Amino acid sequence: MLPIRTSWTMMSLIVVTLLSAQGISCTQTGPGTEALQAQVQRLQQRLDSAYTPGLGEFMSGIQVHHEKLWFAGKAANWELAGFELGEIKESLDDIRHYCTDRPEVASLPMILPPLDSLAAAVKKQDPAAFNSGFTLLTTTCNNCHQATKHGYNVIQVPTTPPFSNQVFSTK
Repeated sequence: MLPIRTSWTMMSLIVVTLLSAQGISCTQTGPGTEALQAQVQRLQQRLDSAYTPGLGEFMSGIQVHHEKLWFAGKAANWELAGFELGEIKESLDDIRHYCTDRPEVASLPMILPPLDSLAAAVKKQDPAAFNSGFTLLTTTCNNCHQATKHGYNVIQVPTTPPFSNQVFSTK
């Protein structure tokens, strides 16, 4: 029987030898390898041409959730308000994931404190805190638009529900 140190050394040598052999076999080419490479190229082309939403699509979605959030809060439908806040946060996460090439993404963190403030107001079901938090959120949206040279895009507290086919009250 070999001492433990020697057996570990031998095992290490065997593992390294097997991995080296595996690496050599992976670099060899043949008919199967060419077919796999062609398939990888086709899949990469499909991936490269797949639709990715742009920043404008995400922002339009956020605008709808902003409106719905307002009317849910005004109707004290706190469950719906919490849902709409979650949708806004999800859209911001998607922007960070899909719009990495846009310099505006660097300004997104400014929106997090107002969202946290609104989340606290919704959790407490506090109408006054909700109104204040919503005003702060709306102002921060406009500040972000100014900072990113999109000041022509001014957001306001909604005046009309975005959808006539949705009930915002809880009754």
